[in-house]
Amino acid sequence: MKNNNAFAEIIESSLQGWLAQSWQWNTFPQFGSLIVVETKKRTIFGVVYQIQTGSMEPMRYPFPYQKTEEELLREQPQIFEFLKTTFSCLAIGYQEKGKIFYLAAPEPPQIHSFVAPMPSDTAKQFLCSERYLHLLFGANQLFNVDELLLAILKQQAELDMLSSDKVTTFINTYSLLTGNDYRRLKLFLQRVEPIVQTV
Repeated sequence: MKNNNAFAEIIESSLQGWLAQSWQWNTFPQFGSLIVVETKKRTIFGVVYQIQTGSMEPMRYPFPYQKTEEELLREQPQIFEFLKTTFSCLAIGYQEKGKIFYLAAPEPPQIHSFVAPMPSDTAKQFLCSERYLHLLFGANQLFNVDELLLAILKQQAELDMLSSDKVTTFINTYSLLTGNDYRRLKLFLQRVEPIVQTV
């Protein structure tokens, strides 16, 4: 299925997540943003946890020219043809027959499936429950789950979803999933505070 907002394509896929490549090297999602992949049977949800830009060719590396991007585009536009941007997504649920499941999908999305941003109405529906946090804490590939959680909270603030009850439920779930680690919880709350204050 083709999503008109698609901007990338899956190049590696598994049940736990996938690696996608942007169609344009300078177009990529934000860290912590939610994305969707449409398949014939369901819509799979993912969260972006890693982004990387580099050369398409292993033996060809970007070189520092000491010039601005505008100058390089004007003088040597060909160097940008060899750049690519890839990003890694963790699978955090799916929608099938109108119902959202906070589980790994029964099968991974196929290679060359299109990747698109999650529509805001779908994001609000998905983020209304904290059950996706279980998949985040169970993921071995995340280098720092707290950074990702802060990015997701910031996204919820931008969607005008962070009521006091919502924040309390989020923190309670976080505390349970961290084994009631008081030190970690205290440090996390200090970093959550500026996000909540912007609401």
